[in-house]
Amino acid sequence: MNTFGFLSLGLIGGSIALAIRQVNPDAKIIAYARRQETLDEALAAGAIDEGTTTIDNRFGDCDLIFLCAPVAVNNKFLEQLKPVLSEKTMITDVGSVKGAIHESVHALGLDRHFIGGHPMAGSEKTGFANASPLILENAYYILTPTDLAPKETIAEYYSLVKKMGAIPLILSHKEHDYVTAAVSHVPHLVAAALANLVHDHDSEECTMKLIAAGGFKDITRIASSSPDMWESICMSNTENIVDLLDDYICSLQTISKAVRAKQLGFTYDLFKASKEYRDSIADAPKGPIKKIYACYVDIPDEAGALAAIATLLAKADISIKNIGIVHNREFEEGVLRVEFYEEAALAEAVSLLQGLHYAVYQRN
Repeated sequence: MNTFGFLSLGLIGGSIALAIRQVNPDAKIIAYARRQETLDEALAAGAIDEGTTTIDNRFGDCDLIFLCAPVAVNNKFLEQLKPVLSEKTMITDVGSVKGAIHESVHALGLDRHFIGGHPMAGSEKTGFANASPLILENAYYILTPTDLAPKETIAEYYSLVKKMGAIPLILSHKEHDYVTAAVSHVPHLVAAALANLVHDHDSEECTMKLIAAGGFKDITRIASSSPDMWESICMSNTENIVDLLDDYICSLQTISKAVRAKQLGFTYDLFKASKEYRDSIADAPKGPIKKIYACYVDIPDEAGALAAIATLLAKADISIKNIGIVHNREFEEGVLRVEFYEEAALAEAVSLLQGLHYAVYQRN
């Protein structure tokens, strides 16, 4: 594969284009976007060689075309691409739900030309301006080939994903949608519901919001995701989400009954089982709920203590993503929370601060 096409060029599409350019500088990359400004930005960044605001025969020369728009738009792209496809051209997408796109591919008779794709990575930011090849590093990248997709092409795509620094995993599109419903789609709904539960039960003085930290902020962080994107996901993967959500509601009802009855040992067994399973999950790869690189530091309650930490890290060229005092210590050790962009920066900071006799804590 040496010629690539992109239809839409936002955060994920732009990041993949940049990653391809990084691992294959000689690749030819052409992109479609609605706005010429996006194409100009991508050209200036060296992510693409050619930009266009129309979908035409140029895309028929591509080895692999990435569909990087919402599902409904990608379906229209498929219809527009069908007349211009060459025999060699393969199509993929980057959507987090695969059933709908596979159905459209089959309806259009494009099964031999399609391998679904889902890079399980992203950011709270959007648009090409925030694209980066680093987004893909150590992220699972799921491939969902059709039954008619050529085996050698699947192998080439698999190899490309590895070269870009991601972790390829091949699943059927049905298994993909069930798995992602469990580990991503339902958790986002749960986080949103929990955030709204606290909002609805807070006092006029917003005391709950004031002291919210630790566990609450961790579990509700993904409630800040894009409403447009998550409505689209819920409308696309409805059956899997509802089935798993119903099971979750049943488990909550069981917990409620046991707690109300003061059933001795129930919550102990619940947390013991959940702790064992949660602790067995590896932290290294990024997933739909992304890893946070943070540590907690004990500092004296005196003027300049926080600034001293920031200065030490800055002098060591360690970039800080966020830093602040922990006001709710129920779930945290250390009065100062420092968050970093990368795992390597976290490790370097911990080593530096411990070497200077600071008490530093990390959470799994």
